[in-house]
Amino acid sequence: MSNTIGNYLNSRWSVRMMAIFYIIAGFNHFINPEFYLPLIPPAFPKPEWINYGSGMVEIFLGIGVYLPKTRKFAAYAVVLMLVAFIPSHVYFIQIGSCIGEGLCVAEWIGWVRLLLIHPILIFWAWSVGKSKDLSSR
Repeated sequence: MSNTIGNYLNSRWSVRMMAIFYIIAGFNHFINPEFYLPLIPPAFPKPEWINYGSGMVEIFLGIGVYLPKTRKFAAYAVVLMLVAFIPSHVYFIQIGSCIGEGLCVAEWIGWVRLLLIHPILIFWAWSVGKSKDLSSR
């Protein structure tokens, strides 16, 4: 990782953006559950619980990323959460990247989301977890 990218990913601005991103995403699970429910593979029991549980976890991890004392733990937990979301991305591709009257995109976008965007989010969280004290930046 180049020093410039590392400095950016570990900046206070980047950490704040990550925190806001996951807090908003978490609340969206409660505001807009009909968006997420069709993305949960049918092999998983109690999709409503999974949806709301995921939302709560995202909110708590977003807050945790924001707080210096819990940042490292929360950032690494975000990595694990994103890994846990991989079956949902695979399922979305398997169903043709279209969920009825909801989200419908070209299949290649589902692949880009799985193979590019998701790893970037994981790398971002990993970088924030490795960050030192940000008060001097």
